[in-house]
Amino acid sequence: MSPSNVLKVLNRTALNFKKRGFSSSRLDAEVLLSTYLNTDCSGLYVNIERLLTDEELKGFLGWVERRQKGEPVAYITGRKEFWSLTFEVNSKVLVPRPETELLVEEVLKVCSYMGDRNIDILEIGTGSGAISVAIASDLKNVSIIATDISEEAIKVTRRNAEKNGVAGKISFLHGNLFEPVSGKFDIIVSNPPYISEEEFERLPVEVRDFEPKEALLAGPEGTEFHYNLIRKGSCYLKYGGWLFMEIGAGHKDMVEDMLRKDKTYDSVSFRIDYAGIERIAMARRK
Repeated sequence: MSPSNVLKVLNRTALNFKKRGFSSSRLDAEVLLSTYLNTDCSGLYVNIERLLTDEELKGFLGWVERRQKGEPVAYITGRKEFWSLTFEVNSKVLVPRPETELLVEEVLKVCSYMGDRNIDILEIGTGSGAISVAIASDLKNVSIIATDISEEAIKVTRRNAEKNGVAGKISFLHGNLFEPVSGKFDIIVSNPPYISEEEFERLPVEVRDFEPKEALLAGPEGTEFHYNLIRKGSCYLKYGGWLFMEIGAGHKDMVEDMLRKDKTYDSVSFRIDYAGIERIAMARRK
């Protein structure tokens, strides 16, 4: 192989990704190369003339090939930043999305009104643990139970809690929805599956072919899990407790109808995400 410095490798990789239609081609190239070289993006540019060894170049091109096939950058690097924390991710869990930080924000906003007492929180479908770990990192007095139907996801969550120093605040339970849970909570939070069967076929390759299908699909309408969270959630909420859910595009009216028909909730409201989509649903247990 001919000698290549960081700049040449970065430019070639970004151009390669751009030709394949990746919307964030330059960023993808920067994240992959900086991670592979065990630095950060600023470190790349500080050492822009550094030559890669043949071994480094060969290994990095293996990563490039994986990305060319559509594999998410986060799965290739094995990590993703969320809430200014670093999370381990793999193909057993969804890659945390920026809009999910809005869910964390809304939970913390309600928690700020609860004073200094210990707050009991239940997260259904924790995946990588991004939501629970983010909340635990910001709250001093909190006890969180995080559940998931996937044992592999629970293992990832446990490692992320330990790496981010909040394992003592979170208990991990394996099971479907509320199956492994007992007791009452101040808050129930969930980013459940919300992709309909029809929508699934239209998802980008990097989502449809690489992320766990069971964490995406939610029946014909995409609201099957929300229905169960709403119907059963009131049994696990203290009076005055809150239910927070991330929802899919176009699901606001259906979810609002479910919440209002249930009769055990009030203060139903929604928050719009960065794309103008009503993304977060909130309601209080009467």
